[in-house]
Amino acid sequence: MAKSVAIIPARGGSKRIPRKNIKDFYGKPLIAYSIETALKSKLFEKVIVTTDDEEIASIAKKYGADVPYFRPKELADDYTATQPVIDNVLDYLESIGECYDYYCTLYATAPLLQAKYLIEGFEKLKNSNAINAFSATSMPFPIQRTFKINKNGRCEMFTPEYYSARSQDLEEAYQDAGQFYWSKLGKKSDKIMFGDDSIPIILPRHLVQDIDTLEDWNRAEIMYQVLEEQK
Repeated sequence: MAKSVAIIPARGGSKRIPRKNIKDFYGKPLIAYSIETALKSKLFEKVIVTTDDEEIASIAKKYGADVPYFRPKELADDYTATQPVIDNVLDYLESIGECYDYYCTLYATAPLLQAKYLIEGFEKLKNSNAINAFSATSMPFPIQRTFKINKNGRCEMFTPEYYSARSQDLEEAYQDAGQFYWSKLGKKSDKIMFGDDSIPIILPRHLVQDIDTLEDWNRAEIMYQVLEEQK
């Protein structure tokens, strides 16, 4: 039987929203939602939080996650990418003799995450020759009609040839939803995550919200409240 582990990166040094990972979100620390959803899915032998912060570790354990060690300082600064942090956990698990077939990177900032999409991602990946499956959502407007502001403060379209095209005639585009990333262990790909080794799991837009600013935070809480009221 296939074995899976969930890994949630959660360092303590958030700058734009201080202590973001454990800030109260609609009555619970933000990280609690990702932990609880992972556990609810019943897909994982372990849900591991990798952190450099004692308070985050304590809260993660309270909500059912494992925190087997503190992340090395060199993997906890503002410039550390996610994959080296995940690889550090996978190396640790291998060193203690624990072997897994799949791992899922979950972000601590995904309170709108639903277990059914985690399950969908796992099932589609398991039953395919793909290497990854990740959360995605459709763009709310045609990217072909977007523009930038040039150095003179004027508009400049990225693809001006589509200026007169009807929206319904333009190909739909998708973006990373930033919630979860499944991967097969023992399989290597030389392609980026958004390539043909990956299966996108499409989430409705009302379940997707980045949380990088206080404005984002407030919008996410409103979205969460509406979902709760509809239950």
